[in-house]
Amino acid sequence: MLRRLHATQPESFAFTEANRAWAQAQVTKYPEGRQASAIIPLLWRAQEQEGWLSRPAIEYVADMLGMAHIRALEVASFYFMFQLQPVGSVAHIQICGTTSCMICGAEDLVAVCKELINEKPHELSADGKFSWEEVECLGACANAPMAQIGKDYYEDLTAEKFRELMAELAAGRVPVPGPQNGRYAAEPLSGLTSLTEHESGKTQYNASAQRAVDLGDTIKRIDGEEVPLITPWLGKSKANVAPKKAAAKPPAKPAQKKAASAEAAKTVKEKKPRTMAKPRKAGADDLKQLKGVGPKLETTLNELGIWHYDQVAKWGPAEIKWVDERLKFKGRIERDDWIAQAKILAEGGKTAFSKKVEKGGVYDED
Repeated sequence: MLRRLHATQPESFAFTEANRAWAQAQVTKYPEGRQASAIIPLLWRAQEQEGWLSRPAIEYVADMLGMAHIRALEVASFYFMFQLQPVGSVAHIQICGTTSCMICGAEDLVAVCKELINEKPHELSADGKFSWEEVECLGACANAPMAQIGKDYYEDLTAEKFRELMAELAAGRVPVPGPQNGRYAAEPLSGLTSLTEHESGKTQYNASAQRAVDLGDTIKRIDGEEVPLITPWLGKSKANVAPKKAAAKPPAKPAQKKAASAEAAKTVKEKKPRTMAKPRKAGADDLKQLKGVGPKLETTLNELGIWHYDQVAKWGPAEIKWVDERLKFKGRIERDDWIAQAKILAEGGKTAFSKKVEKGGVYDED
């Protein structure tokens, strides 16, 4: 299916202050130089805020992550969870049309959408409150037919029940998600035949529906004010840690050592390594025998004046930083441990990866 940006676009987009703080926190989950990895959660947050993804929103997120606009557009247009056109101000309804739901009456639900919302999917209702589309399997086959409305599933639907849900939503109320025919979850319609001893301890609704009721955010658009911003991956700040008596410092764990090393690397000043205008008379070393160096990266290294293993083997933190700043994929030198590999290769040894390269086939595609 060809997916294009909507013909009518808003002039601008900006995260709410709270959503921007949330987005900036998500970026810290990823290593330096890998900020683009946050593209999907940030696009999703933008869609949650506005209901759909406009071009200004896509470009705004791309700018936050230092990405070319076209790269962010590629992601937004590839994944069908991103809506590239305006959706209903109250709700966007997704009708499952795959086998189980189709057999059990999904076409009747689609007919209601065409009648009450718009004859065409992805088009707004006359009052702008609703939009709809038919989607592939939503994974609730035992409760077919069903629809996803906002964040929650409404299951075991009939055309009549679906009309009632639509009326409730239009009136500003949020119906209880989950089965709509009296079932608790996905048990047989005739009732439980096993595990009946657990009946007494169950909540009013099944776990998924109960959580939805407790949160009450089925069709609410996220603005970042819902819950405190929590970033456990950054660790606790000193202000949030209760003071303890002085104690002997335990040996640093590998993860702690790595974090300390990363922190120390930030303070290192870069230094240009020894480079050469051209390789030695014997010819350049095959830098592709270093794990993490492909044909394109080898060309880049050659352009920087790096032709031989012994050049790489002599790099220290300052030289690594200099080279890293000039590579497209930062962090690869230390992640793949080029220095250790280069030392072995410079002394005439072989690594497991260099043996694979010599056998052929590693870079055939290039």
